[in-house]
Amino acid sequence: MAESQPSDVSPRKKRSHLLRNLGVGLLVLVVLYALAGFLLVPWWLKNTLPEQLGQRMGWQSEVTDIRFNPFLLTLDTEGLSASDSGGEQVVGFDHLHVDVSAFQLVQGIIGFQSIRLQEPYIRLDLLEDYGVNFARDWQQNNPTEDQPASDTEDESSAPPKLYFGQIAIDGGELLFRDYSQSEPAEFRVTPLDLTLNDLATWPRDDQESNYYLLAAIGSQTIEWEGDLSVNPVYSKGFLRIADVGYETLEHFVKPYLPYDLRGGRVTLSSDYEVQAADGLFLRTEDGKLVLDEVALAITEESEAASLTSGTLSIDQIAFDLNQMDARVGQVSLDKLDVTLVRNENGDIDWLAPLASGEPEPEPEPSPSEPDSEPALRWSVSGIDLSDARVRWQDRQPETDADIALEQLSLKTGAFSQNLEEPVTYDFQAAIASGGRLSARGQVTPQPFTLEAAISGSGIELATFERYLQEGANLALNGGVLGLDGNLDLDAQQTPLTGTFSGTAQVESFAVGLPEAEGGLLSWQTLRLSPIEYNVNPARLEIGTVTLSRPAANIVRGADSVHNVERIARAGSSDTDAQTADDANSNANAEAGFIFRIGQVLLEDGAVSYTDRTLNPAFTTSLDELNGSITGLSNIPPQEGKVAIKGRVDSVANLDFQGTIGTLGTEDLSDLKLSMNDLSLPVLSPYFGRYLGYGVDSGKLDLDLDYKIAGTNIEADNIVVLDQLALGQAVASEDAVNAPVQLGLALLRDTDGVIEVDLPISGDLSDPDFSVGKVAMRAFVNLLVKAAASPFSMLGSIAEMAGLSGEELGMVSFTPGTVALAEGEAEKLSALADALRERPDLLLNIRGGVSPEADGLALLRENLTRGGQTLSDTQWAAAREAYLAGERNLPPETLNNLATSRGVEVRRLLQDTHAVPSNQLFLLDPSRNASVGDSGDVIVEFTLDVR
Repeated sequence: MAESQPSDVSPRKKRSHLLRNLGVGLLVLVVLYALAGFLLVPWWLKNTLPEQLGQRMGWQSEVTDIRFNPFLLTLDTEGLSASDSGGEQVVGFDHLHVDVSAFQLVQGIIGFQSIRLQEPYIRLDLLEDYGVNFARDWQQNNPTEDQPASDTEDESSAPPKLYFGQIAIDGGELLFRDYSQSEPAEFRVTPLDLTLNDLATWPRDDQESNYYLLAAIGSQTIEWEGDLSVNPVYSKGFLRIADVGYETLEHFVKPYLPYDLRGGRVTLSSDYEVQAADGLFLRTEDGKLVLDEVALAITEESEAASLTSGTLSIDQIAFDLNQMDARVGQVSLDKLDVTLVRNENGDIDWLAPLASGEPEPEPEPSPSEPDSEPALRWSVSGIDLSDARVRWQDRQPETDADIALEQLSLKTGAFSQNLEEPVTYDFQAAIASGGRLSARGQVTPQPFTLEAAISGSGIELATFERYLQEGANLALNGGVLGLDGNLDLDAQQTPLTGTFSGTAQVESFAVGLPEAEGGLLSWQTLRLSPIEYNVNPARLEIGTVTLSRPAANIVRGADSVHNVERIARAGSSDTDAQTADDANSNANAEAGFIFRIGQVLLEDGAVSYTDRTLNPAFTTSLDELNGSITGLSNIPPQEGKVAIKGRVDSVANLDFQGTIGTLGTEDLSDLKLSMNDLSLPVLSPYFGRYLGYGVDSGKLDLDLDYKIAGTNIEADNIVVLDQLALGQAVASEDAVNAPVQLGLALLRDTDGVIEVDLPISGDLSDPDFSVGKVAMRAFVNLLVKAAASPFSMLGSIAEMAGLSGEELGMVSFTPGTVALAEGEAEKLSALADALRERPDLLLNIRGGVSPEADGLALLRENLTRGGQTLSDTQWAAAREAYLAGERNLPPETLNNLATSRGVEVRRLLQDTHAVPSNQLFLLDPSRNASVGDSGDVIVEFTLDVR
């Protein structure tokens, strides 16, 4: 019995030792696991990690401490820093904590409860070849080798399942350096905060991860949050990029922006949804873009920005890639300030950076494909531009122009890719120099049509003076434009068609020559109503043109050039001007330009004229001009009428009447002008120049009848000078060399009135033809003729007596006597009538004898005195002896006869015909008087004037 007990105890002891040994072994394993986890793994990682970074990346790195908890499966790494071959730090962090999920490892999932990275540092370089420093370092240390594809590779193998409960980055910094552009730039993104929860790399039904990212570059922030799925790739969330400064933007947009960005901040936010499964799905909505205080300069060398703005805001931005649909809400922009400059060569500064050396060839049109992608649909809810300013500086004119539109606003309705739909608009602006403009209506982009209600008020015309001076030497001293009308344009067919209808007026207008005293043209009001203009065919119709209180100042300078001739810019010759006029006429004719003016109303007009070529200067004026011109047109048949009345020099009455043919044609215009009671002393400077005498008194009446057909003119000028009295003599090189006063005295009638008809004709297109010069020349020639043939001017009186004017200038005597020849008494009677009618005329009587005719008659009388007979033989001998000078009469005989004949004429005129003695003067007798055809001796008269 005693020997059987040990065999019963032994199995129990064996089991006890086994359990103890197992426990010890397990403990040893745990200790070894713990030692390996707590000591070996951190040591191995601390040595391997720098080594691998050196081998794979070429980086020099160090780790301050690595801790691993094999039981909790957590890894903590402290103070990693790695530098590239250049000695610059590439990556680093203060602390990395990784918590592995053991439960998911059992399920075949590599899961991480959390990964937290604190204060990481990453330096990302974009290289010149657009590579990245990380890829460069890897490629340099891991040369690629061509390896045959593994036959055993399982194409159906799926990527490992990864799960991240939470990924967090706290307070990181990203240094981004860009070397891809001509000027390197660097950007520090800090803090860099990221939170990513519940991320898996395999599809899970109704389970998505959520994330939140916050990054900043100074005051510039990126905020990104939403849901994320890796397989399939799907994300839905919200992205906001705020306060991105112009320094950041300028670096990235510089290769594409032709201008110099000098200011601005951008904020962009949007909801989005994106998916990459069976194609790309992308949709954004409720987006908003805000640009604040943008500043653009034309070039880097520009001293100041040419564009600045307040805030540009675009809301309700939405885009659907699959539907090819883009929608934009309201586009609002305030305080836009733009300056445009045109240089001396006509180049606009904003366009210069866009110009390219060689034009790109136009791409050949490709045939349309029926299965091509659908066109993008887009829409904009509207544009609202407020409180804008646009400045135009033009250096091309001789004097720089500077025009600015201020308080500019523009509002449009919605528009879209459907360009055939009309878009409403409302435009308002103020001109800095004075005035406002507005336009409202609708526009259709394609085909282009425009409807506009246009209004302008208080527009100072001096604003546009520089452009007026490009073609005319004029200075605008005043003028305010106002207009109101409707403009319709239509480009559905070629050429463009359209109409304008409305009214316009210019008030307080004044224009003159630069640096000249006195104005050239002015008026109080010019009103055009209504205006109808048709673009094609070109047609202009104006109902009524009302010109109130116009005043024109015409001055002929000392150089004989009128001020109106100085309007044309220097350098354009008369030939050039004529060529331009012909070209314009031809262009109008080819284009079929039509114009009609219903009536022109003239109210209280005035014209002043000064001629400074005279000394003293001549001045005259027309005032109180009132009347109308009706029916003006260039389309036949058309007959207009003119009826204008006024005053000359505030005294004389002026009446202008007539008909006007179709303008620009050969139709006849018949114009009549009458003027009464003009004071002749006003014309004294002209009388002094051309006649050599001033005017002391008298009045002038005119009755002009002009017939104009095309450029040909035929005119009758009836000039009446009443009681004209010349004044003092005037030294003038232009004065006619003739007894002017005698000519005037001959032209006067018994009432002291001179009435002459001065017909003229000519071609108005001839630059040497002047109506005034021709009329003056005709009048002067008439005076010269009167002075040269004074008795011919008495023709009307002579004709009444059956005589010619030349016959009144002489009287015939019977040889050897003081008896008038037969019929000569009637001459003296007619001459006496002329003298009595013209009391200023003086008759100079020069008695005369013919030595032969009178001498022979006296000789015969002496030989037959006392009843003595004289045979033919005796007379022939005596006559021959007298003619031979062998026989003479007493020397006083012929002298006495000559004197007696003058006395006899004077006696007959004074005593018989009652001619005042103060008009009769005896001259020294002539001793060689002429003999007429009848043998009578002729005594000639001369006329003079007091």
